[in-house]
Amino acid sequence: MRRNRPGIAAAGAALAWLALSVAAVRPGGASVPDAAFAAEQAEVLQWRAARLQWLTGDTGWLSLVGLLWLKDGANTFGRGDGNALVLDNPSLAEEAGTFVVHEHKVQFMARPGAGITHHGAPVSEIELVSDAAGEPTVVSSGPLRFFVIERAGRLGVRVRDLNSPRRIDFKGLEYFPVSTDWRVTARFEPYEPARHIKIINILGMEDDALAPGALVFSKAGHEWRLDAVLENPGDTQLFVMFQDATSGHETYGGGRFMYAPMPVAGSTVLDFNKAYNPPCALNDFATCPLPPPQNRLGMRVDAGELKYRGATAHAP
Repeated sequence: MRRNRPGIAAAGAALAWLALSVAAVRPGGASVPDAAFAAEQAEVLQWRAARLQWLTGDTGWLSLVGLLWLKDGANTFGRGDGNALVLDNPSLAEEAGTFVVHEHKVQFMARPGAGITHHGAPVSEIELVSDAAGEPTVVSSGPLRFFVIERAGRLGVRVRDLNSPRRIDFKGLEYFPVSTDWRVTARFEPYEPARHIKIINILGMEDDALAPGALVFSKAGHEWRLDAVLENPGDTQLFVMFQDATSGHETYGGGRFMYAPMPVAGSTVLDFNKAYNPPCALNDFATCPLPPPQNRLGMRVDAGELKYRGATAHAP
């Protein structure tokens, strides 16, 4: 399970834009923030600026324009209807080449004159390493970038367009006001041994995630718990997927994501102000995991990212 994380370095221009456009309130409505609120607001605004910068960048989710699943053997690829994999884009040749799948490996055979390149050099044949092992091999056709992904054992070709209308026409992000009420200390309850939990993605594919423990916190007079998972061995953060009573209303129906620092002395911080929409809220060509049933909170989380109002993507 691979999820691209929002960045931590903010661009000055994006930060200035967010400072003007995102409301922030101190609990109780006081007009002069105290030191804790001022620090939280500054941290969250910087985080949001970094997210905005990443989303609108070349590798952000807004540039996705295609997801094509591969079968064993030869998979012809191009703009023409006669191909097994068709991408109707003027930057792609009628017959761009063939993806050959053998023993779970993918070789791309470019058609002569199709304009396929790798790091700027023409390609005739190249092995495409999938994202299962880290950064995938990326090949280009003009502003198009395509590469192989692996999800629940299936191989597919993901396509980006640096000139995607979804990226160019991006409407910006909206949020609940920043509030220190939603920065909570959580107790870490380890699972010994760590549990393997089933995660289903938006396409119905099942995957396995390693949950080292649960994060337990108090809110609205109740105690709540969220299973946290590791995306990769050696991670320094815990990944949390959750739904709440705002899901499908003010926020995306498929839930939201956030990260928490690794626990120290049995506790960590859950900052719901940094809860963000999965890529499926912004694009139809993502494969977002859905929160497991135990991570569906029976309360409103009035913090974090709101539903994207410019989206045309599917919503569960």
